[in-house]
Amino acid sequence: MILTNKEREKLHKAIYSYLLSQNFTTSAQAFMQDASVTEDPSSSDLLEKKWSSVVRLQQKVMSLQSELDQLKEEMVFYGPGKKISDSNSNKLVGLPRVPEKHTLTGHREPVTCVAFHPVYSVIASSSEDASIRIWDYESGSHERSLKGHTAAVNCVAFEPNSGNLLASCAADLTIKLWSFDSFECTKTLHGHDHNVSCVQFFPAGDFLLSCSRDTSVKMWEVSTGFCVKTYQGHTDWARQVAINTSGNYFASCSNDETILVWAIDALNPIQTLAGHSHVVESVCFANQNATASLLDADFRHKTEEEKMNSSRAPEFIVSGSRDKTIRIWEAWTGNCLIVLRGHDNWVRKLVFHLGGSYLYSCSDDKSIRVWDLKTGGCSKKLLDVHGHFVLCLAVNPRYPLLASGSVDKSIKIWECL
Repeated sequence: MILTNKEREKLHKAIYSYLLSQNFTTSAQAFMQDASVTEDPSSSDLLEKKWSSVVRLQQKVMSLQSELDQLKEEMVFYGPGKKISDSNSNKLVGLPRVPEKHTLTGHREPVTCVAFHPVYSVIASSSEDASIRIWDYESGSHERSLKGHTAAVNCVAFEPNSGNLLASCAADLTIKLWSFDSFECTKTLHGHDHNVSCVQFFPAGDFLLSCSRDTSVKMWEVSTGFCVKTYQGHTDWARQVAINTSGNYFASCSNDETILVWAIDALNPIQTLAGHSHVVESVCFANQNATASLLDADFRHKTEEEKMNSSRAPEFIVSGSRDKTIRIWEAWTGNCLIVLRGHDNWVRKLVFHLGGSYLYSCSDDKSIRVWDLKTGGCSKKLLDVHGHFVLCLAVNPRYPLLASGSVDKSIKIWECL
C-alpha cells in the first residue's frame, strides 16, 4: 500500500475540488459518489500545488544528476586512494572549471573566432556583425572595436611572437592586417575570389596562410602584403588551415570531407586524410608536448610506429567534422589512430592543451569536452556552456585559460586548473 487511508482521503478531496474548480461538475459529482468524498473548501487548489511541486522537484533532480555525472568524471582524478601529489597530478592541470571566470557581451551577431594575445592580457574576437573587439580578459572589460570589414569576420589571429600585428579575414573577400599599437588597418590583402574562412601566421610571423570558399589556400608575405603562393587541391570550400610548430608543413580541411597535408615549398599535397563522412570544420597540428603524449598513447600500436617515416619527425593532426566525430591522424602515413565519439552535433573547433595532456573540443551541442591524449577517453564534459552553438575555442599561451565563443553572441573565459 503506497498511501495511507488518510492520505488517500486527502487525495480524493483534492481531485474532487480540482474537478469542481475546472467546472467539470458532472464528473465531480460522479467521482464524489464513487469515492465517498465529503466537500472540503481548504483543498480547492491542493492538487495544482502538488503537481507544480513535483515538476520543480523533477527539474532539481535532473540538475543534481548532471552535477553528479560531472563529479563522477572528476573522481577519476580526485578519487579515493589518489593524492594530489600522485603522478596523476600533472593531468589535473588543464581541466576547465565551472563556472566561467567572465562572460563578455557586446557583439550583435554570432562570435566566429577568439584569439589570445601572446604577451598582453587581452583577447580578440570576431563576429558576423563585421566587427573585431578587443577585451581585457582579467577584468572582463571591453577595450575597443576595430571596424573596416564590410561583411562577417570569420577569423582573427595574432602574430605569435610579439603580437604587434593582428590578422583578420572576412566574407568581404579580404584579409586585413591591424597594428596593435595604433589599432589601425595597415594593409588590406586582395586575392581570394570568395568568402575567406581562416587566416594563420607562420611561427616566425613573416608569412600568413589563408583559405577560402574559392577552394584555394594562399600564402602571403606580411611585409609587402603580396601573395607568394596559391595551393590548389580541395574540390570544395576550404574551411580552416593549421601550421605545424616548425612552420614547414601545414594542413587544410574542407567541405570535400578531406584533410590535405602540404609542405610549404610544394604546390601539391603530400598526403590526403580521408575518413570523415561530412564537412571537416576544424584541423589542428599537435604541439610538441601533445606529440610526446600521442607517441606514448595507449591506442597507438607499435605497428604504427614501425610504419612511420624515420627521416621526418613525427607529426599528428586532429580533425573535427559535422559527422560529430574527432579523428587523430599520423600525418606521414595517413593512418587514423582513433576516432573520438561523444559530441551530439557538429564539431566546430579543436585546440590542444599547452602541456600536451589534453585536446579541447567544442560543438553545436553547446558543450566543451576535454579528451585525454593518453587514453583517448573523455576526461570532462562541460554541458550547456552557452545558450547556443559553441563555434570557437582558444587557449591562452601563458596562463591556464580557455576562451569560447558562441552563436549566442557571447565570449566566455574559463580557468583551467
